[in-house]
Amino acid sequence: MREKDIIRGLAENGRADREDLVTLLQTENEDVLEELFAAARELRQRHFGDKIFTYGFVYFSTYCRNNCNFCFFRRDNGDTIRYRKNREEVLAIAKELADSGVNLIDLTLGEDPELHKEGFRSMLDLVDDIHAEVDRPVMISPGVISDELIQEFARRNAEFYALYQETYNRGLFKKLRIHQDYDERLHAKIKARECGMLIEEGLMTGLGETAGDIADALLAMRELKPSQVRVMTFVPQNGTPMEDFEPQNHDMELKIIALMRLLNHQALIPASLDVEGIEGLESRINAGCNVVTSIIPPTSGLAGVAQSTMDVGEGYRTVAGVEPRLKALGLRVADSDEYKAWLKEAR
Repeated sequence: MREKDIIRGLAENGRADREDLVTLLQTENEDVLEELFAAARELRQRHFGDKIFTYGFVYFSTYCRNNCNFCFFRRDNGDTIRYRKNREEVLAIAKELADSGVNLIDLTLGEDPELHKEGFRSMLDLVDDIHAEVDRPVMISPGVISDELIQEFARRNAEFYALYQETYNRGLFKKLRIHQDYDERLHAKIKARECGMLIEEGLMTGLGETAGDIADALLAMRELKPSQVRVMTFVPQNGTPMEDFEPQNHDMELKIIALMRLLNHQALIPASLDVEGIEGLESRINAGCNVVTSIIPPTSGLAGVAQSTMDVGEGYRTVAGVEPRLKALGLRVADSDEYKAWLKEAR
């Protein structure tokens, strides 16, 4: 069967052309899908053993200057949750996350106009503070920033820069990220990598894209040489122009996860708790993920992104909530030293 030959070739050398990827993205054959997911798991096992990394999510400002049509935290959404956490609050949350066992602190925010006005001084200092007081690597997700700021974050040793293109279809990008520049966003990631930071790239699915669009994105993402790649299914958000968009199931997301693993054998691929919560973890791990992200302390007052409150108050989006689910799959939460060893090798 042609599909299985494609999967075997990907498992051997990480190579496939656009037509091959479209074929796998469109398949509904259960035997083919079983082989696809099994190949992704085998590659994860080969390169990472039974280790699963965990990321603490600190969405410390939900103010944003942008008006993305898909985002709950868009500038003009009056139905959203707005807050800014101060330095002391962020450090307390980061310490709680580190004590719980997370491997990395993900400093996330909207494109907060106040931070842009102050030149990101407070966020730059937060990177220093977390390194010094929490002893965890840091991922920054500040949106598009200048080359000079990227260089300064790199100088402060921010290990990861996360900035998602969401789609590589320029027409769809224009509809989603209104009044934003596709090439400027792409350039920021390339600049961060040139400055010595690891980069995370991400896609969103369920937005009306075609299998060809996804295949193009997967191939383009590989050329960026990201150390971490991710995909999330779009969740329609109240108060946005896309709130009545028909939600999709997560089948395509799982195929994309597996293909990301087959195209990027040694990359980190997150299973986000921000789409289906803890109940969606197993399917994503079984598709080839090796990171659990969007871990949020239940008493932190932090919001998620796609699902701003799902499973947070119940304490399921914690290392303790994730651990038994991984154990049942024969996997384990990696410790801090193991993540730092991976990070050293990757950098």
